[in-house]
Amino acid sequence: ESKVLAKAFSEITGINITHDLIGEGDVIEKLQTQMQSNRNIYDAYINDSDLIGTHSRYDAVVPLTDFMAGEGADVTSPTLDLDDFIGLSFTTGPDGKLYQLPDQQFANLYWFRYDWFQRDDLQKQFKDKYGYDLGVPVNWSAYEDIAEFFTNDVKEIDGQKVYGHMDYGKKDPSLGWRFTDAWLSMAGAGDKGIPNGLPVDEWGIRVEGCAPAGSSVTRGGAANGPAAVYALTKYIDWLKAYAPPEAAGMTFGEAGPVPAQGQIAQQIFWYTAFTADMAKKGTPVVNDDGTPKWRMAPSPHGPYWEEGMKLGYQDVGSWTLMKSTPLERRKAAWLYAQFTTSKSVSLKKTLTGLTPIRQSDLDTQAMTDIAPNWGGLVEFYRSPARVQWSPTGTNVPDYPKLAQLWWQNVAEAVTGERTPQEAMDNLATAMDRVMERLERAG
Repeated sequence: ESKVLAKAFSEITGINITHDLIGEGDVIEKLQTQMQSNRNIYDAYINDSDLIGTHSRYDAVVPLTDFMAGEGADVTSPTLDLDDFIGLSFTTGPDGKLYQLPDQQFANLYWFRYDWFQRDDLQKQFKDKYGYDLGVPVNWSAYEDIAEFFTNDVKEIDGQKVYGHMDYGKKDPSLGWRFTDAWLSMAGAGDKGIPNGLPVDEWGIRVEGCAPAGSSVTRGGAANGPAAVYALTKYIDWLKAYAPPEAAGMTFGEAGPVPAQGQIAQQIFWYTAFTADMAKKGTPVVNDDGTPKWRMAPSPHGPYWEEGMKLGYQDVGSWTLMKSTPLERRKAAWLYAQFTTSKSVSLKKTLTGLTPIRQSDLDTQAMTDIAPNWGGLVEFYRSPARVQWSPTGTNVPDYPKLAQLWWQNVAEAVTGERTPQEAMDNLATAMDRVMERLERAG
């Protein structure tokens, strides 16, 4: 977008665009500053829909439903076709209004070395030990068996040390989204509900009506309940027992490229945003004909999970307009947002970035043709089951304030300073305190 579409938009409209690429933390910081100061910094943001609960409560973001019908009606494209977007349920507030327009989407799925799983010798060795076939694990106990098998039984493939699991554990903000990106719901924390559990969501936060009532078990929440503690315990156990020894000291960014290096058998928490890098010819995990040696599959779930719960995370980076932006600038930004998501560019953008937003793109022959090279991405997004993978929902009243509590508390359990139960107790208490302050502030 910043390299190609901004230039094209300027050539077509005469409106000059400065499209800054900054880190996710910086986006949140600028957004918060603009919300609090009411001073315009950017005319539009691409901001994760994880903030939908924040935006629908703080009255700082323009509800697009109102804008398209009112002040922005004259700059709203008749061919926008909102019904074609696959992620609108994630960017809609409890009031039924659309607050953000999806620009790119990717999911968090299970990744595995299909070629290794297909080997007769490994299949026989696995079945002899565990009594069932080596295949995509549906639950966490099977995932653990496979992790144990590759790390401690297989040990080496083609003279190279291999591992049955990959993850990261450094005390860093990225450790937070390792958990807030629905890890607890994968274990089975929270209630049933699509896109998010109600009244208790995957952060363990319970709402009454639209108002958060607490995250601790004592307040009817689930952030320190058995499923949440189990989720943290298993994360630590697997990181220490089955991942490469350096993984515990890695951040998200450092750990991301590791599976493409060819030593990892499976990864339970893997973002499809890595597909493009993972599918490059010449890497150890791609065949000479360009097809991948790996596949992605639905995420395995923990023992507390029940049918009807969400099964994983989906990221929806979305165009977000602020009330503090002057109207004429906001209108120009809305034109650009619609251009970058329009049917004339969205298919090419999807084929380049692998982050689909429109059903019409998913239905094309071009997607069918590329599907064998993408290891299951097209099949996942064409499946009706994709709705079980969703972003953070509307229960979270202030994403920036609450999200930062996670990595600080989780890290204490990773280092062993606290037990998983103590860490989740502290997290739940800290979240409840923040929510009490937010409630007092109105």
